[in-house]
Amino acid sequence: MSVEKKSIQKVKNSKKSKKSNPSDFILIFCIMSLVCIGVVMVFSASIYTSSIEYNDQYYLFKKQLIFALIGTIAMIITSKIDYRLYQKYSRIIMGIAIVLLILVLFIGSEANGARRWFYIAGVSLQPSEVAKYAVIIFSAANMTKMKEEIRTFTKGFLPFVVLMAVICGLIYLQPNLSTALVMACIIIAMFFIGGGNLAYIFASGGLLVVAALAAMLLTGWRSNRLTSFLDPKADLAGVGWQTKQSKLALGSGGIFGQGLGNGKQKMFYLPEAQNDFIFAHIGEELGLIGTLLILALFLLLIWRGLRIALYAPDTFSSLISFGIIFMVAIQVIINVCVVTQLIPVTGMPLPFISAGGSSLIFLMAGMGILLNISKKTPISRR
Repeated sequence: MSVEKKSIQKVKNSKKSKKSNPSDFILIFCIMSLVCIGVVMVFSASIYTSSIEYNDQYYLFKKQLIFALIGTIAMIITSKIDYRLYQKYSRIIMGIAIVLLILVLFIGSEANGARRWFYIAGVSLQPSEVAKYAVIIFSAANMTKMKEEIRTFTKGFLPFVVLMAVICGLIYLQPNLSTALVMACIIIAMFFIGGGNLAYIFASGGLLVVAALAAMLLTGWRSNRLTSFLDPKADLAGVGWQTKQSKLALGSGGIFGQGLGNGKQKMFYLPEAQNDFIFAHIGEELGLIGTLLILALFLLLIWRGLRIALYAPDTFSSLISFGIIFMVAIQVIINVCVVTQLIPVTGMPLPFISAGGSSLIFLMAGMGILLNISKKTPISRR
């Protein structure tokens, strides 16, 4: 009888072990807090733009709210999909991303001289957002198979250089240098975490810096941005206007800000106040306290993501977790550095907060993947 009880208990324990743990609550709290803050701040920053350009002061607010709801649904769906399926279909996902990146160059919608989007039923789809996750999944799947071969040149380093050249090259042709650089950084970071040879990593990093400088210097409007960064007073009424107004917005906010809705820069003084420069708008209306709160939420989110990567159940899930959280971190760093004039102006939205459709939806879908992996992580190690 005791033997039967023991066998029954073993079966029960095995069933319990197969059950998923609850999702990481702190991660969910960070994501939803940032999204809610983003919806409110997009409304505040876009009220004048919406009124004049769309004859509806709630136009961009309603769009952002819809995107946030769709993103939340996408996050819930991806949080329920077993992450191992991405490993199985990594090549197909990568192939779809490359096809989309090629197609957008020919049949994509053009805006401000760039072809970066497909417009389907009034909703924009940016293939580069698909490519970010495709690169992370494909790289993680291949690194998992390589093991020690990742340290070699032909089987380890060279395939990732080719991948970086193809993906970044297609994105650069849109043209979209900032996203191409982010993509290259993601690939290099994952190669480093995956155990790649340090000499090759430093070499690829050096080549990336040289390529970025060459791309800026050889293109007129990009070189103007670099000149404006090096000498902010050179063209305050032209290229330097945006950074000047950004600093003015941050400075005028002080410690506690001018109050939600009371900012002045959104009255067409600061271009893209609801997009790439929304961090400056937050600084103006919510002050230093508001900006520090946003950065604290991002730091908490990044910490939780790294914890998930550290204690993930296998190599693939660890690599994919790191890739996703690194993608968020590098975008936050670039956006904040641009707004505070620490680096030249480049089109990089603030994750979860800047106005945008496909970027927010795909970002939240990526968070769903993290949540799915967190369910496989023992609660004691969170």
